[in-house]
Parts: sequence; C-alpha cells; structure tokens
Amino acid sequence: MLKSMKIPRKLGLSFLMICASAAIVMLVFFVNISMISTSTDRNNMSQSIHAKALALETSILRQNSQFRGFLVTGDTTYLKSYDEGREEYDSTSAELETLLTDSAQKAALLKSREETLAWRKKWGDRLIDQVKAGQRDAAQAEVRSAGKAVLTSAAVLPLRDIREAQVKLIDENSARQEGAISTARIVLVLGAIALIGIAITLAMMLTRMIARPVTRLTASMADLAAGKNDIAVPDTDRADELGDMAKAVLVFRDAAVAQEKASAEKVRSEAAQQQVVSDLAQALGKMSAGDLTVTLANFPAEYRKLEEDFNGALGALREAMGSIALATGNIHGGSGEISQASDDLSRRTEQQAASLEETAAAMTEITATVHNSAAGANEANKLVRATQADAQESSKVVGDAVAAMAEIEKSSQEITKIIEVIDKIAFQTNLLALNASVEAAHAGEAGRAFAVVANEVRALAQRSADAAQEIGTLISNSSKQVDGGVALVGEAGKALTRIIGSVDEVSGLVSQIAMAADQQSSALAQVNSAISEMDKVTQQNAAMVEESNAAARSLADEATGLASLVGRFNTGTDAASRSARSAPARALRAVGGR
Repeated sequence: MLKSMKIPRKLGLSFLMICASAAIVMLVFFVNISMISTSTDRNNMSQSIHAKALALETSILRQNSQFRGFLVTGDTTYLKSYDEGREEYDSTSAELETLLTDSAQKAALLKSREETLAWRKKWGDRLIDQVKAGQRDAAQAEVRSAGKAVLTSAAVLPLRDIREAQVKLIDENSARQEGAISTARIVLVLGAIALIGIAITLAMMLTRMIARPVTRLTASMADLAAGKNDIAVPDTDRADELGDMAKAVLVFRDAAVAQEKASAEKVRSEAAQQQVVSDLAQALGKMSAGDLTVTLANFPAEYRKLEEDFNGALGALREAMGSIALATGNIHGGSGEISQASDDLSRRTEQQAASLEETAAAMTEITATVHNSAAGANEANKLVRATQADAQESSKVVGDAVAAMAEIEKSSQEITKIIEVIDKIAFQTNLLALNASVEAAHAGEAGRAFAVVANEVRALAQRSADAAQEIGTLISNSSKQVDGGVALVGEAGKALTRIIGSVDEVSGLVSQIAMAADQQSSALAQVNSAISEMDKVTQQNAAMVEESNAAARSLADEATGLASLVGRFNTGTDAASRSARSAPARALRAVGGR
C-alpha cells in the first residue's frame, strides 16, 4: 500500500503522524495544564476564603480585645480600633459570603455573623455605652461575673470550621495540582520520546521507501550512463514518483539496448554491403576478362534481387554468346560446303571443256571423213549423254548451293537477332551501372569504390554494345555477300539449264547424224555453232565458279573473325566452342584441297 502511495502523500502522512502525535501530547499536556490551572484557581479561592475567614476571626478577636482594653482603661483609642475591627468584620463577612459556594460553610458564616452581632448587642456595644455613661466598674464587674459568656468563641468556632474546610480543600487541590504536574511531566517526557521514536521510525521508513530507492536508481542511471545496458532497473512495480522514475530509466535502458542493437545491425549491414561489393567486383573482373561462367551466390536477403538480376543478365549474355558461337560454326560449315561445291563445279566445267574439245576434234574428223562420221556421231552421242548427266549433276549442285546460301542467310538473320539481344543486355547493364552510380553518389564516401565499379561496368557494357554493332555490321556485309552469291549461283543454275537444253539439242543432232549421214554437213555446222556456244557458257561458268570461291573464302574469313571475337568469351559450352573452332579448319582444308 505504501509503495503505491505518492511521495507527497507519504511525506504528508509522515508529517501528519508527527503532528497528530504532537497534538495528542499537547492535548494531554493542555488537559493537565488546565487541571493545574483549575487546581491553582481553586487553591487561590480556598486561600482567599481561608484568609478572609482568618481576617474575620482576627477582627472578632480584635473587637473583643479592644473592648476589654476600653473597659479596663477607659481609653477611647481602644474604641477606634474596635470600630475598625467592626467595620473590617462587616466588609470581610460580606465579601466572604459572595465567595462561599458550599451551603454548610455559608451557614457557618451566617452563624458566625449572627453570634458576632449578638455579642455586640449583648456585650460589646451595650457595655461600651455603659462605660461611656460612667459605669465602668459596673461594666467590669458584669464582665467578670459573666465568665465565659462574654467570650466570642461562638462566633469564632464557625469561622475555624470554614478555615479547616478550606485548608482541607487547599491540601486536596495541592495534591491534585501535584498529580497534574507529575502527569504533565510524564506526558511531556513520554510524548517527547514517542515523537522522537515516531520521527526516527518515519525517517527510517522514508529512507527505506524513498532514499534507498533513489540511491539504487542513481546507481542504475550511472551504470546506464557508463554504457552498461544489461542492468536490472529496480522498483519498476511502484506506483509512486520513484516508480515513474524507474519506468523512465527502464525506457532509457530499452532505448540504449535498441540503439546498441541498431549499431550492431548497421555494422553487420555495412559488412554485408562490403562483401557484396567485393563479390560483385570480382565477378565483374572475371566478366571483363571474358569469363561468362561466373555466378554470384550467398548474398544477404536485402541484396538477393541484385544477385538474381546479375546472374540472370549474365546467363542471358552467356546463352547469346553460345548461340553466336554455334551460328558462327554453322556459317563456317556452310562456307566450307559452298567452297567444296564450287570446286566440284570447277572440275566438272573443266571436264566439260575437255569434252567440247574432243567433240570439236571429232567433228573435224567427221568433216575429213564421212566413214568415220557415224562412229564419231555415236561417240559424240555418248559424250553428249555424259555431258547431260554432268549438267544435271551440276544443276543439282547449284540447287544445293542455293539452299546452303538460304541457310546462311537465315543464320545471318538469327545472328542479327542475337546481336540485338546483346545490345539490349548492354543497354540494361549500362542502365544498372548508372543506377549503381547514383546510389553510390547518395552513399557519399562509403560508395566511392562502388561508383568506380559501376563506371567499369558501364564501360564494359559500352564495349559490349560496340562489339555487337561491329558484329552486326560484319553480319550485314556477309548477308549482302551471301545475297550476291545466291544471285551468282542462280545465274549458274540458269546457265546449266541452258547447257542441258543445248546438250539435248546436241543429242538430237547426233542422233540425226547417226540416222542420216547425208545431213552431217549441215549438222556439223550446227554442232560447231553449238560447241562454240557451249565453250562460251563453259567459260562463263568457270568465271562464276571463281567468283563463288572468292565469296566463300570471304565468308569463311568473316566467320573466322566472328569466331575469334566470340572465342574471347568463356560461355561454358565446350561443344559450341569446339564447333566454332573446327569449322574454320574444315573451311581451310576445303579451300586448300582445291
């Protein structure tokens, strides 16, 4: 209950207890003082009554003695004293009557007054008048003969009773007064002891309930100020001001603990940020060296999105570079096949030229001799059939060359799309690096290193974009050259078609020569003309084959350059890399074989 009471109430209750104790002591002391005062007043009253009764008795005795002196001497001076005693008795008796409250004592006073007046009338005033009349001796003889009757004992004894009663009251009041004084002393001593005890007890209680908790709170605040945040704050269950102070200190302690945890969390966050920056710098360094197989892992939760975006972007770049390498290998393979087909076409064209030379020789022999014309016609028919077969084979080869050129054009378009993906990745990387530079600028001094890394990433992204543009330019040139090659091969196909038609015509002519010898002269003219045309076409075919070979070699060189660029990057796809590296070798072997 006392713990839940406010300190002003505790102090007020303590002072109230002291004041109440003092009030009780003062009340008892006041009662005793009142008793002493009452006893003193009663004593004074009794002493006054006793004195007045004694004065009455003295005035009676004075009247008696002065009366006797006047009887003996006849001196009138005794009468003056007698009159003074008489007047004193009358005034004192009247005063005493007003003071007496006891009926018995008042009756005694009235009896004393009655006896006094009777004595005056019977003896004092009468005998004085007799002495004044000259009868002193008679008065003296009457007094002597009266004996005790002339005495004032009857008037004095009631007054003595009054004095004895007042003496008794004085003794009783004195005893009561002494008792009150003793009680007052005891109450004063006991009250002082009680007040001192209560004060000491309250001081100890207040010390225990206020001073000691304040000391403990002061020690707790000193420990808290010294950085000891694991302290136990006492008296937090109190409902007074000390409890409020303890709760406030508890709030300070909790705030200090929270601040300490926040500092530790900040240190941990900074360490995690430094580790993230270090891992990202190492990954970017490997990436700038061409290693696209690097990945980021074990990033803190707040940097997990950065880890996923980096790995996703690098994975997309790795896939794009793998696709480029594969497409480069296909281009190398296609250019090798085109070169091989052109070599075959060149050899067949040479064979066709040789056949035409043989045909010309045969025709010369036919012109020289008719006898051998039939045999020559038959041989020419055979050669024409062989030429027809070669022309058909050449037409098939040209068709394959056209299909290969179409595949090359399709691969070039796919490479163009991949290069666009690379360009977008470089743009996104540049944008991420720009955002990282802005965040590093916001971080101030702590983000300077990260800003440097971000600038390096931007530079790398810009170089990637430039390389992608160069590759796009190379692919565009290759596409144009492939289009030229497709056109040339198409022309070659048309020429072969015409050759096939010419061979068919030669075959008909030779058949006609075989069937009709008489038509050999005219047929020879037509054959010579046809052979001349065939030789012209053959020369054209040879020129186009050379152009196709040159285009194939150029395409192989461009593919080699592209493979060299792609080979700088380690994408982790060994098959594609081996294909990209082996394709140029096959193309070179094909060209060298020719």
